[in-house]
Amino acid sequence: MNQNVPNENSRLNKLDKRAEEIGMGGNLISNISEEKYRQRMEKRKGIQTKRVKERNKEKGLIIITTGEGKGKTTAALGMGIRTLGHKHKVAIIQFIKGGWEPGESLALKIFGDKLKFHACGEGFTWETQDRNKDINLVQLSWDKALSYIKDPIYKLVILDEIIVAIKLGYIDENEIIKGLSLRPELTHVVLTGRGASKKLIDIADLVTEMKLIHHPFREQGVKAQEGIEY
Repeated sequence: MNQNVPNENSRLNKLDKRAEEIGMGGNLISNISEEKYRQRMEKRKGIQTKRVKERNKEKGLIIITTGEGKGKTTAALGMGIRTLGHKHKVAIIQFIKGGWEPGESLALKIFGDKLKFHACGEGFTWETQDRNKDINLVQLSWDKALSYIKDPIYKLVILDEIIVAIKLGYIDENEIIKGLSLRPELTHVVLTGRGASKKLIDIADLVTEMKLIHHPFREQGVKAQEGIEY
């Protein structure tokens, strides 16, 4: 075990705590002169510079966006666009959606060979009404996804709605976890879908849970609209 790790973590924790104590600034800090405010923010800038400098590791991440709220796929696609902006290759595999061509597929065509987009499913369970066919499509989707995960030329692989496929029992979670371990050192993989298990969350490096507050479909009878849902 690296003996420097505890010391490094302690140093990072102290910097984080000091940054939190100084705060964000703005009008959150009251009853302070402009000069004292400037001095305080100057200290915060110095600490922030150290925080960034100390965190100098680079690794491929397992990223999960889950929860009942809207925006899981959208968040993943945002990472995809940023990655493409840095001239890296991206692969997107949609496991459940796919009965229709979504707006993101149409928009992302402008990236050409830099992006591989596969809508492998045939829609939601109530649309397909064929459990065995759904299971076969999910397995084919995973086989395709795995080929991208193992290929070092792809910087980011997005497995959209794969968590739903796991939850429905269409594919074994352990098979997915084993496959993720085969990715190259600097490859990022994003998994989306509501209902991520503790086991998946525990192996992930970054997990975001979308919380539902209001939804117009449920509360107002508003239909799915272009650019918002698809």
